[in-house]
Formats: sequence, structure tokens, C-alpha cells
Amino acid sequence: MPTRLSHYFAPTLREEPAQTESVSHGLLLRAGMIRQIGSGLYSFLPLGWRVHQKVVEIIREEMNAIGGQEMLHPLLVPAELWKTSGRYGIDEVFKVHGRGDREYVLSLSHEETFTLIAKELRSYKELPQSWYHFGLKERDEPRPRAGLLRVREFIMKDAYSLDRDDEGLDVSYWKHAEAYRRIFDRLGLEYYESAGDVGAMGGSMAHEYLAPTPSGENELAMCENGDYAANVEAAVSRASIPVFTEPRTAPEHVETPGVATIQALADYLGIDPRTTSKAMPVVRLSDGKLVLGLVRGDHRLHELKMSKALGGPYRAAHPEEIREAFGADGGSLGPVGFDGEIVADELLREGQYVTGANRNGWHLLGVEAGRDWRADTWADLRHIEEGDACPNCGGRIHIQPAIEVGNIFKLGTRYSVPLQATYLDESGREQPIVMGSYGIGPARTMAAVIEQHHDERGIVWPESVAPFDDHVVSLVGAQEIAERAAAALEARGRDVLLDDRDARAGEKFADADLFGIPRRITAGKKSLDDGAVDVRNRATGEETRVNVEEI
Repeated sequence: MPTRLSHYFAPTLREEPAQTESVSHGLLLRAGMIRQIGSGLYSFLPLGWRVHQKVVEIIREEMNAIGGQEMLHPLLVPAELWKTSGRYGIDEVFKVHGRGDREYVLSLSHEETFTLIAKELRSYKELPQSWYHFGLKERDEPRPRAGLLRVREFIMKDAYSLDRDDEGLDVSYWKHAEAYRRIFDRLGLEYYESAGDVGAMGGSMAHEYLAPTPSGENELAMCENGDYAANVEAAVSRASIPVFTEPRTAPEHVETPGVATIQALADYLGIDPRTTSKAMPVVRLSDGKLVLGLVRGDHRLHELKMSKALGGPYRAAHPEEIREAFGADGGSLGPVGFDGEIVADELLREGQYVTGANRNGWHLLGVEAGRDWRADTWADLRHIEEGDACPNCGGRIHIQPAIEVGNIFKLGTRYSVPLQATYLDESGREQPIVMGSYGIGPARTMAAVIEQHHDERGIVWPESVAPFDDHVVSLVGAQEIAERAAAALEARGRDVLLDDRDARAGEKFADADLFGIPRRITAGKKSLDDGAVDVRNRATGEETRVNVEEI
């Protein structure tokens, strides 16, 4: 029997609710697919859950195709596991107490739990393994936004490969990458497999699957020639080459009254802004130590890259802290004579730059790294910019917003060593299991599909994830023909939604467009004369008149 809309819970809305932050957020609410329970907390209603489960089934099929074994792990786990792995202090982790003041974690991912189970593997003969589950996750997200794109509770498919060495991990890693490509192809997504940052997951390599859309909060850096793509957080590029002035044998003081910006400094001195350096004093939170960060004057400091170079989070130094450390205010700071820790961008290694003189209203010309100052740490600190050159071919880099729909990580022994997950090799010696981690969020992926597949009337689902194959609309007087059409479609293995409600034609057509089911089959007054129905393609708008018996 077809699913009858007259008895189906799909509470549509004619107007978009206030404060929706993305196309997918508004359409999912209007189509009666989700409802908000709290900040970052959503219930899936029947129509939305059908789509979610279609996404889940595609993921499951492709994971099984590469030998994945599905299991299920608890959301609530003992805090000791996370303390052992070193992740207990992550701010986004929900921490709860049970009876007897027992400490627990609500998992935001399941590395620790899978690694604990992996301890039951004893011999190299049992490797490799590929395990996965669709597990509930909790994340104490400080800024939930855009509906399903950034939430506090979600289901995620996380998979883990278990190998004996790095060579085995490499095979498993790219096997999962290929499975991810097939998944996103089947979902009808435009996406890019992009170099990513390992972040809180740890490990040695990561790739992210980024779907371009204006609602995305990630930034995708892409070469115009198509040979490079990376999340801006991990992206590299060839910087433009500065035009330096004649070299000096020693730094030279120059008065720069009232100059407060890099461009003003360049204009005042008549120099290329790329030959200046920008000083940013910060305080490392782990030890409260003031550190001087340096990048080229025309570049921005990338916060994540700076955090990695410092070994943890930091904050901007306060004015009084700056004056105490440098004897000057911000805008006149530089590395020469500073006896604290310096973290500098790689581009400052070569050439002579104009820097602050650590004296209000003065700068230094001809400052050279190695001769006049030394960095404690050299790192890539700069934010890649629109128009930079591709590191592979030199083509122009374009930056666009994107949604991260999946990620893969080479964890190595990041979790197996602290949790003592080992196996015995051929000689009977214990070796740590080498792991990979692979995640996809079905709900976020579902939202990304909507972001890329919609029009002014509603959602336009790809066939693979549509909640139903066909949407039969019964207009006044043509109920019997609509029933015959629905039955004929079901007899051919189609999944049918039958709109048998006592409602106006315009309301039914508006809901059909909003739901986005690939085909709308309409039985109306004309059907009573010729026994045919109108078959409309949701994506193209093309209509065909088809006899019910041939549908």
C-alpha cells in the first residue's frame, strides 16, 4: 500500500521561520522534516528520517563493499578512557557524573572505545581489520548554527582501520578514500577531496571532503587548473615575491610618526608592503608566556597554524603586557632586541624587512633574520589568500565556502599506544596496532545535498536519497485514477507517497515542490476523460502525459 499523506505526519510551513541561517535549515523546517528541540538539538520527523536513513544505507553499502564490519558502541563511556588518551580536557566534551560520583564522557567520537575493543586482537594474523558503526555523538558546541550544519547532538558513521604497520595503514586509508568518493558520487554531491588538518583527532595525515556552498563555514582553496584543493586551515600556496630595496649591512632607525598600519608604513617609506613584517604578541595559555608571532606585512596570521606552532591555544597580549615586554605600544614592535620566544613565518627567512623598532613612532630598515634576530620556531603561519599561486602549477588560487561532509585521518599509534592495544608479530614481540579513522555525518551530508539541490519552490532531491520515488497527487474527482496510478507504481517496486488529502490543488502542488520527490504524478479532471495522468520531473519541470496502465 502507498503511504497516504492524509495520515502521514508532515507538518509543512508556508513561511520560513525567523532566524534560519541556511537554505537547508529553512527548507527542512518548512518541509516538516525536522523540528528544533533546543539550541543545536533537532528531532527528525518521518519524512526527514526517511532521507537520513537513505544516506545511512548508501554509506553502509559502500563500507561493507570494502570489508567493513558494522557494530555499535555506547555513547556513555568511562572518563578514564578519555583521560588515558589525553582527550578528556577538550572543551567540547560533555562530562557527566553518575552514582558514587563516577565520571563519564558523552562521546563526540569513538576512537577510545574502538581502540579498547581492538585490544582483543592478539596476532598479526588477525590484521587488517575494518570496523564501523552509526553512533550517537554529543558535542558541547559553543555556537550551534544553520540547522543540521552545526549541532550539539548527531549521528555519525565513524570507521576505524586496524593494521600492523604504516604500509598497511596506507592501503586501508586510500581504500576508505575510494569508498568515500563512491558515497558522495551516489549522493549527487559536488565535492572535493582536500588536504585537511588533523586537529583534535591527532595523527599524521588527513583529508576532508568539502562540498562547495555559500552556507558552508569551511573555506576551500582550489587551483583554477584543478590540480590542488585543500581546506584553508591546511592549505599552502606560493606567495608573491617582494620587491626589496638595496640591502643594508645593519638595521637603520627611521622615524615614522603617526604610522599605525602596514599600508601607511609602506606609503610613508615608499616601499613594497611585502617587504614589511607584522608583529603580533600573544600569550600561550598553557604557561602564560608572552610569545612574539611574526608574518609578512601583507599577510594575516592563521589562528590554527599559530596554535599548532605554539603547541596549544593562545590569546592576544594585553596592551600593558606588550609595554612591559617591549617598552613600546603595538604598531612599533619588532624582533630586534626582544629576548623572549619568537615564532616566525617561513617567508621571513630570506630578505631584509622593515620592522618595528620597539620604540613608539620608530621603525627599523634592513632587518635580516639570522643576522639581527633569531626565531625559536619557523612555521607556516600565514592565511592563504585569494589569488595566491598554486603550489603545484602556479595557477591562481580561488577560495570559496564549503561544508565538510566527511573526513579521514591517519591516526597511526596515537590511541593504541596510550590504551595499550597491541598485537604479536611473527617473532612474538608486541607491536602497537596502527589505526586510521574515517567519519561521515549523515545529517550534515543530507543538509549539504539540499544546499546544492534546491530551487525557489523547495528541495530537489537526487533519486538516491529522496524520501519517496514518486509523489502521486489526487485532485477532486480523480481519486480512483490516483489510487490505480499509485498501485501500478508500487507493483513495479516504486516507493509511493499518495496525497489523498482534502485540500486545494495549489496547496498539494506547493507541498509536492517543497518535499522535492523526483516525480509528481497528478490525476485530475482530465484524467476522467482519457485515463491518463501528468508525470512531472521535479528537477527539470518537464511534464509528460502517460496512460495509467503504462505508468
